Amino acid sequence: MPALREARQRLIRLAEHGEPSTVELAEAVESDAALAAAVMRAANNGAGPSGRCGGIRDAIEALPAGRLGAIATGLSTFDPLDRAGSERYERFRRHAVAVKLAADKVGEVARLPDPDELAVAALLHDVGRLVLVEMYGELRVAGIGGSPDERVRYERRELGIDHALVGGVLLRRWGLRPSVATTVERHHSIEARGHAAAVRLADLVAHQAAGEPVSPDELSKAGGALGIDRGKLRELLFDFPYSPRARRRSSAPCPLSARELDALRGLAEGKVYKQIARELGLSVSTVRTHLHNVYRKIDAVDRAQAVLIARDKAWI
Repeated sequence: MPALREARQRLIRLAEHGEPSTVELAEAVESDAALAAAVMRAANNGAGPSGRCGGIRDAIEALPAGRLGAIATGLSTFDPLDRAGSERYERFRRHAVAVKLAADKVGEVARLPDPDELAVAALLHDVGRLVLVEMYGELRVAGIGGSPDERVRYERRELGIDHALVGGVLLRRWGLRPSVATTVERHHSIEARGHAAAVRLADLVAHQAAGEPVSPDELSKAGGALGIDRGKLRELLFDFPYSPRARRRSSAPCPLSARELDALRGLAEGKVYKQIARELGLSVSTVRTHLHNVYRKIDAVDRAQAVLIARDKAWI
């Protein structure tokens, strides 16, 4: 899988000159699915157990100094200005990045954990399609029309397998975390939940934004699997890809549990303990305990400081 030449060169310049932060390096890697795949493979193979790095930033921090530039240098590239025939690679890259951006927003709205892992799954969700194209030819696979779900049904009927399943198998062979492979494997399932449901919805949003046929019923069901109602879904479709506020993933690991984050988000929305408890299906005393744990873990003296700290670190 070749990388866009410009994306590779930008990563090399960043890695080999100056002292870029892990966040800056991760943003460069996430600009191209081939770069993301190469970095995740390198970090999850060799010494140590496979699947130890779930996200790009974990992978960058696990690699030895100088390794990132070497990985990028070793990749083959394509350049749309050089020759014809690179269109499918650029089409694949652009869709992968679009789905990643949509998944960032979906994950934020649905309050899903592990955003870095979700980003990797979104970038690599269609890698199995490249395998099918190599096996069966561009016209037989990439030329299939219709909605995303219709294309998957065609693959299963005509090829005996679909790109999501192939992608999951490939990611396991590359040594990526099993949960990432499972997300890719299930992202076209109507029973998808969690990250798989987020990638499914993000994929539909990206296709819809590109003017491709997407069933409103498919969109509604995909949103429903994540607890996203039609009102929030309309906002998501309206914002993408021109949202004025892109999600900023945290540069530091979050010490809070999922329930503690939910309670803190309630405070950030101006709700009192009783409202938060009702929405989360908890007792008021349990919410109070969660929030006291939040204050203790992040060294906040009150709710206002806790919200400010969490927003500054992009935990909420």
